[in-house]
Amino acid sequence: MKDHEIDRLLRSAAQAPEEVPVAMPFGFDTRVVALWRASAHRPNGLTPLLSRIALLSAAVIVVSTIAAVREASQSREIGESLTNEFAIADSAIQDEFSP
Repeated sequence: MKDHEIDRLLRSAAQAPEEVPVAMPFGFDTRVVALWRASAHRPNGLTPLLSRIALLSAAVIVVSTIAAVREASQSREIGESLTNEFAIADSAIQDEFSP
């Protein structure tokens, strides 16, 4: 842009009238509060979705915990049976080779 174009733009901006702040229409704030209170009583689309996700997550946690406890108890039983078998084999070997 040339200097005379910038000067013309600045002069016209300086001559522009001051903007008057726009006030809210009468009763606007009470309507907003009334709509907000009315929407608080009925669930929006997000609330049921979040409750379903929370319920499903809790069910997965419960099932996972039960499976983990069951697996741990089964591995403990297998470990104990292997220990007993190793002890029996070890004592048989010692009996075989002892004088």
